[in-house]
Amino acid sequence: MTHTQTPATLSAPRLPQAIGNGISALASAHLQVDISPYPSMEEGDLIELFWNNCFAASRKVTACRIGTCTHLYVPQSFVQDGPARVHYQVLQIGHGPMRSAVTLVRVKTNYPGGQPSPRLNPEGDNENQNLAPVNLPETIRRHGVNSSQVRRGIPLTIEPYLNMSTGDAITLRWGDVRLDLPRIQANSVGLAVQVWVPPHVIVEAGDDCRLEVTYCILDRVGNNSRWAPARTLRIAACIPPRPASPAPSYQPRRFGSPCEPG
Repeated sequence: MTHTQTPATLSAPRLPQAIGNGISALASAHLQVDISPYPSMEEGDLIELFWNNCFAASRKVTACRIGTCTHLYVPQSFVQDGPARVHYQVLQIGHGPMRSAVTLVRVKTNYPGGQPSPRLNPEGDNENQNLAPVNLPETIRRHGVNSSQVRRGIPLTIEPYLNMSTGDAITLRWGDVRLDLPRIQANSVGLAVQVWVPPHVIVEAGDDCRLEVTYCILDRVGNNSRWAPARTLRIAACIPPRPASPAPSYQPRRFGSPCEPG
Protein backbone atom coordinates (compact mmCIF):
# COMPACT_ATOMS: atom_id res chain seq x y z
CA MET A 1 0.00 0.00 0.00
CA THR A 2 1.42 3.37 -1.00
CA HIS A 3 1.38 6.11 1.66
CA THR A 4 0.50 9.52 0.26
CA GLN A 5 1.67 12.51 2.29
CA THR A 6 -0.86 15.29 2.83
CA PRO A 7 0.15 18.25 0.63
CA ALA A 8 1.28 21.39 2.45
CA THR A 9 -1.48 23.99 2.55
CA LEU A 10 -0.43 26.03 5.61
CA SER A 11 2.45 28.46 6.08
CA ALA A 12 5.69 27.15 7.57
CA PRO A 13 6.28 27.52 11.32
CA ARG A 14 8.63 30.25 12.57
CA LEU A 15 11.35 29.89 15.19
CA PRO A 16 11.90 33.37 16.65
CA GLN A 17 15.08 32.39 18.52
CA ALA A 18 16.83 31.21 15.36
CA ILE A 19 19.70 33.30 14.04
CA GLY A 20 19.52 32.86 10.30
CA ASN A 21 18.46 29.24 10.27
CA GLY A 22 20.63 28.30 13.25
CA ILE A 23 19.66 27.24 16.77
CA SER A 24 22.14 27.91 19.60
CA ALA A 25 22.68 26.05 22.86
CA LEU A 26 20.81 28.72 24.80
CA ALA A 27 17.84 28.65 22.42
CA SER A 28 17.69 24.85 22.44
CA ALA A 29 16.92 24.79 26.16
CA HIS A 30 13.53 26.46 25.67
CA LEU A 31 12.90 26.44 21.93
CA GLN A 32 9.76 28.25 20.85
CA VAL A 33 7.89 27.64 17.59
CA ASP A 34 5.32 30.17 16.38
CA ILE A 35 2.38 29.16 14.21
CA SER A 36 0.54 31.93 12.42
CA PRO A 37 -3.27 32.09 12.30
CA TYR A 38 -4.63 30.09 9.37
CA PRO A 39 -7.84 30.25 7.33
CA SER A 40 -10.91 28.64 8.92
CA MET A 41 -9.25 28.59 12.36
CA GLU A 42 -11.86 27.31 14.82
CA GLU A 43 -12.28 26.57 18.49
CA GLY A 44 -11.33 22.96 19.18
CA ASP A 45 -8.75 22.68 16.40
CA LEU A 46 -5.78 20.55 17.43
CA ILE A 47 -2.37 21.85 16.32
CA GLU A 48 0.35 19.19 16.36
CA LEU A 49 4.03 20.09 16.03
CA PHE A 50 6.59 17.72 14.49
CA TRP A 51 10.39 17.83 14.80
CA ASN A 52 12.12 15.67 12.20
CA ASN A 53 8.73 14.02 11.58
CA CYS A 54 8.42 13.04 15.26
CA PHE A 55 5.52 14.39 17.30
CA ALA A 56 6.88 17.01 19.69
CA ALA A 57 4.00 19.08 21.10
CA SER A 58 0.36 20.02 20.59
CA ARG A 59 -2.23 22.59 21.61
CA LYS A 60 -5.97 22.97 21.24
CA VAL A 61 -7.32 26.25 19.94
CA THR A 62 -9.58 28.00 22.43
CA ALA A 63 -12.17 30.63 21.54
CA CYS A 64 -10.00 33.50 22.77
CA ARG A 65 -7.03 32.35 20.63
CA ILE A 66 -8.80 32.31 17.28
CA GLY A 67 -6.97 34.62 14.88
CA THR A 68 -3.84 34.84 17.04
CA CYS A 69 -0.40 33.25 16.87
CA THR A 70 0.04 29.89 18.62
CA HIS A 71 3.24 29.26 20.60
CA LEU A 72 4.53 25.73 21.07
CA TYR A 73 7.75 24.55 22.71
CA VAL A 74 10.04 21.74 21.57
CA PRO A 75 11.32 19.45 24.36
CA GLN A 76 15.06 19.93 24.78
CA SER A 77 15.67 16.21 24.29
CA PHE A 78 14.52 16.57 20.67
CA VAL A 79 16.94 19.38 19.85
CA GLN A 80 20.12 17.56 18.86
CA ASP A 81 23.04 18.95 16.86
CA GLY A 82 22.58 18.83 13.11
CA PRO A 83 19.85 19.66 10.58
CA ALA A 84 16.19 19.50 11.56
CA ARG A 85 12.86 19.72 9.74
CA VAL A 86 9.99 21.42 11.57
CA HIS A 87 6.35 21.34 10.51
CA TYR A 88 2.88 21.14 12.02
CA GLN A 89 -0.54 19.88 11.12
CA VAL A 90 -4.03 21.01 12.07
CA LEU A 91 -6.79 18.53 12.86
CA GLN A 92 -10.37 19.80 12.56
CA ILE A 93 -13.53 17.89 13.32
CA GLY A 94 -15.07 16.61 10.11
CA HIS A 95 -12.01 17.43 7.98
CA GLY A 96 -8.79 15.74 7.01
CA PRO A 97 -5.49 17.00 8.47
CA MET A 98 -4.03 20.20 7.06
CA ARG A 99 -0.25 20.14 6.83
CA SER A 100 2.20 23.04 6.86
CA ALA A 101 5.26 23.72 4.78
CA VAL A 102 8.58 22.71 6.38
CA THR A 103 11.06 25.01 8.10
CA LEU A 104 14.66 23.83 7.89
CA VAL A 105 17.03 24.70 10.73
CA ARG A 106 20.46 23.61 11.90
CA VAL A 107 21.19 23.08 15.58
CA LYS A 108 24.67 23.87 16.93
CA THR A 109 25.08 23.60 20.69
CA ASN A 110 28.87 23.30 20.94
CA TYR A 111 30.44 26.55 22.14
CA PRO A 112 33.51 28.09 20.50
CA GLY A 113 36.36 27.08 22.76
CA GLY A 114 34.21 24.45 24.44
CA GLN A 115 31.79 24.68 27.34
CA PRO A 116 33.33 26.72 30.20
CA SER A 117 34.07 24.46 33.16
CA PRO A 118 31.96 25.19 36.27
CA ARG A 119 34.98 24.27 38.39
CA LEU A 120 37.31 26.70 36.63
CA ASN A 121 34.60 29.27 35.98
CA PRO A 122 32.58 30.04 39.12
CA GLU A 123 29.08 31.35 38.57
CA GLY A 124 29.22 34.93 37.36
CA ASP A 125 32.77 34.60 35.97
CA ASN A 126 32.81 35.75 32.35
CA GLU A 127 35.99 33.88 31.35
CA ASN A 128 36.58 30.66 29.43
CA GLN A 129 39.72 28.89 30.62
CA ASN A 130 39.58 26.59 27.58
CA LEU A 131 40.74 29.47 25.37
CA ALA A 132 44.42 30.35 25.13
CA PRO A 133 45.50 33.92 25.89
CA VAL A 134 46.55 35.97 22.88
CA ASN A 135 50.09 35.25 21.75
CA LEU A 136 52.41 38.26 21.45
CA PRO A 137 56.09 38.59 20.52
CA GLU A 138 58.35 37.66 23.43
CA THR A 139 59.92 41.12 23.65
CA ILE A 140 56.50 42.75 23.99
CA ARG A 141 55.37 40.25 26.63
CA ARG A 142 58.53 40.89 28.66
CA HIS A 143 59.11 44.60 28.17
CA GLY A 144 55.76 45.97 27.07
CA VAL A 145 54.92 48.20 24.12
CA ASN A 146 57.24 51.13 23.47
CA SER A 147 56.30 54.39 21.80
CA SER A 148 57.77 53.31 18.47
CA GLN A 149 55.61 50.17 18.46
CA VAL A 150 52.60 52.28 19.38
CA ARG A 151 53.08 54.25 16.17
CA ARG A 152 53.56 51.12 14.02
CA GLY A 153 50.93 48.82 15.49
CA ILE A 154 51.28 45.44 17.19
CA PRO A 155 51.09 41.88 15.78
CA LEU A 156 49.41 39.16 17.81
CA THR A 157 48.09 35.66 17.27
CA ILE A 158 44.94 33.89 18.43
CA GLU A 159 45.54 30.15 18.63
CA PRO A 160 43.09 27.66 17.04
CA TYR A 161 40.34 26.74 19.50
CA LEU A 162 37.93 23.89 20.07
CA ASN A 163 34.82 23.91 17.83
CA MET A 164 36.33 26.53 15.50
CA SER A 165 33.83 26.98 12.67
CA THR A 166 33.17 28.91 9.50
CA GLY A 167 31.45 32.19 10.27
CA ASP A 168 32.90 32.62 13.77
CA ALA A 169 33.17 36.31 14.67
CA ILE A 170 36.08 37.23 16.96
CA THR A 171 36.15 40.45 18.95
CA LEU A 172 39.53 41.56 20.31
CA ARG A 173 39.50 43.74 23.42
CA TRP A 174 42.56 45.95 23.87
CA GLY A 175 42.02 47.68 27.19
CA ASP A 176 38.59 49.25 26.85
CA VAL A 177 38.69 49.37 23.05
CA ARG A 178 37.15 46.60 20.96
CA LEU A 179 38.18 45.53 17.49
CA ASP A 180 35.95 43.24 15.40
CA LEU A 181 37.98 40.87 13.24
CA PRO A 182 36.89 39.41 9.88
CA ARG A 183 34.76 36.27 10.20
CA ILE A 184 36.50 32.91 10.02
CA GLN A 185 36.47 31.48 6.49
CA ALA A 186 36.29 27.78 5.65
CA ASN A 187 39.97 27.62 4.67
CA SER A 188 40.99 29.22 7.99
CA VAL A 189 39.33 26.69 10.31
CA GLY A 190 41.98 25.00 12.45
CA LEU A 191 44.57 27.70 11.78
CA ALA A 192 45.89 30.46 14.03
CA VAL A 193 44.32 33.89 13.49
CA GLN A 194 46.90 36.57 12.70
CA VAL A 195 45.91 40.03 13.92
CA TRP A 196 47.50 43.44 13.46
CA VAL A 197 46.39 45.90 16.14
CA PRO A 198 46.42 49.30 14.43
CA PRO A 199 47.94 52.37 16.09
CA HIS A 200 44.61 54.17 16.49
CA VAL A 201 43.31 51.34 18.71
CA ILE A 202 46.43 51.45 20.91
CA VAL A 203 46.32 55.24 21.17
CA GLU A 204 42.60 55.26 21.97
CA ALA A 205 43.09 52.73 24.78
CA GLY A 206 45.86 54.91 26.19
CA ASP A 207 49.00 54.15 28.15
CA ASP A 208 48.67 51.72 31.01
CA CYS A 209 51.07 49.71 33.13
CA ARG A 210 48.60 46.80 33.28
CA LEU A 211 46.49 46.89 30.11
CA GLU A 212 44.49 43.72 29.49
CA VAL A 213 44.24 42.12 26.05
CA THR A 214 41.70 39.37 25.45
CA TYR A 215 39.11 38.17 22.94
CA CYS A 216 35.78 36.39 22.67
CA ILE A 217 34.07 34.45 19.88
CA LEU A 218 30.48 34.46 18.69
CA ASP A 219 29.59 31.67 16.28
CA ARG A 220 27.10 31.91 13.42
CA VAL A 221 24.14 30.73 15.54
CA GLY A 222 24.87 32.93 18.56
CA ASN A 223 26.90 30.69 20.89
CA ASN A 224 29.25 32.91 22.91
CA SER A 225 32.63 31.65 24.08
CA ARG A 226 33.01 34.20 26.89
CA TRP A 227 36.35 36.00 27.19
CA ALA A 228 39.70 34.27 26.96
CA PRO A 229 42.10 34.66 29.91
CA ALA A 230 43.60 38.12 29.59
CA ARG A 231 47.20 38.92 28.71
CA THR A 232 48.50 41.91 30.69
CA LEU A 233 50.83 44.42 29.02
CA ARG A 234 52.65 47.60 29.87
CA ILE A 235 51.97 50.32 27.31
CA ALA A 236 54.34 53.27 26.99
CA ALA A 237 52.98 56.80 27.05
CA CYS A 238 51.58 57.48 23.61
CA ILE A 239 53.55 59.93 21.52
CA PRO A 240 51.28 62.84 20.62
CA PRO A 241 50.56 62.98 16.91
CA ARG A 242 52.79 65.23 14.89
CA PRO A 243 51.24 68.65 14.26
CA ALA A 244 49.64 68.87 10.89
CA SER A 245 51.54 70.82 8.27
CA PRO A 246 50.09 74.28 7.72
CA ALA A 247 47.55 74.30 4.94
CA PRO A 248 48.99 75.76 1.74
CA SER A 249 47.69 79.19 0.88
CA TYR A 250 44.94 79.21 -1.67
CA GLN A 251 46.18 79.60 -5.25
CA PRO A 252 43.45 80.47 -7.74
CA ARG A 253 43.34 78.29 -10.79
CA ARG A 254 44.32 79.90 -14.06
CA PHE A 255 41.66 81.88 -15.85
CA GLY A 256 39.33 79.67 -17.80
CA SER A 257 39.59 76.65 -15.48
CA PRO A 258 36.22 74.89 -15.05
CA CYS A 259 36.74 75.04 -11.24
CA GLU A 260 37.08 78.83 -11.13
CA PRO A 261 34.58 81.52 -12.08
CA GLY A 262 35.34 83.74 -15.00
